[in-house]
Order: sequence, then C-alpha cells, then structure tokens
Amino acid sequence: MGRPWFNCLPVEESFLDTAPLRLRGSFEIPRPAAAVWAELTAEHPLLWCRILQDVSWTSPRPFGVGTTRTVVALGGLNVFKEHFFRWEEGRRHSFVVEQASAPLFRRFAEDYLVEPRGEEACRFTWKIAGEARPGFGIGTPANRLLLKTLLTDTARHYGLR
Repeated sequence: MGRPWFNCLPVEESFLDTAPLRLRGSFEIPRPAAAVWAELTAEHPLLWCRILQDVSWTSPRPFGVGTTRTVVALGGLNVFKEHFFRWEEGRRHSFVVEQASAPLFRRFAEDYLVEPRGEEACRFTWKIAGEARPGFGIGTPANRLLLKTLLTDTARHYGLR
C-alpha cells in the first residue's frame, strides 16, 4: 500500500507575509549572486539542511513557473510535492506545497530571493510560511523549531555562523 497524501490549499503571494507561521532569513553572502542561485537550483539543492534528506526536481530544465519538485524531510516522515508559482531566473522563485505525506499543514509556501551586492557578494532572503491544519496547531512551536534549522543550517553553510 502506498503512502497517504494530504492535499494542501493554494496560496496567494501575500500569504508569505501574512501566514500564521512565518520565518525569514536574510543572509549577506560573500559569493556572486549567480553562484548562490546555481546552488539553489542545483540537481539536489539544500542538502546542507539537516532536516532534508532529498530535494529532487520532477520537472525538466529549463525551470520556470509550473516547475515541480519533491522533498523528503525528517528521515522520510514527511514528503512534500511542491509547485513553483513564481520563477524569475537568476533572481527569485516561490513555491506552494500541493501535497504532503503528513497532515500537518493546511497551507505552506516558501520564497527565495537572491539580490546582487556588487560583483562578489549577494543577499539571499528566504521566507517560509505555513498554516497548520485544524487540530495540528499544537505542533506549531515544534514546527517553528524544525523549520528554523533550515535558516541556521544555511547560515552555517555560507560561513556566516
């Protein structure tokens, strides 16, 4: 028997700034914006994040609006199917989770923004936004702690902590 899937609701761009659960990391990185963007869109990005075991694109390149990927988190306890609703090549992309294997979130989205700061530096801003399903709000503090590791691991990856 296969894994159960729980549908998540779509989001508007404003959800990234209004969701009940919001995290934001802004990183001043001493690397060119193109290099950071390349890491974020690599074959298996974000594997420096300890709660992620696999991040795989399920759409062919070139990526754009409509691109999909699957993320395996927490040792396989939760798997996410993501759909990118914004894609500005070399600069920004945003996704919404369409399905998850655990019924924690009613809505969940992320936004990645890479802005050049001269030839050899950039700012990477990562927004994470979620809304728990009814009855799962009690897990919000634990979810916040787990999701915060994405930001602390990213800071460590770029030598900022």
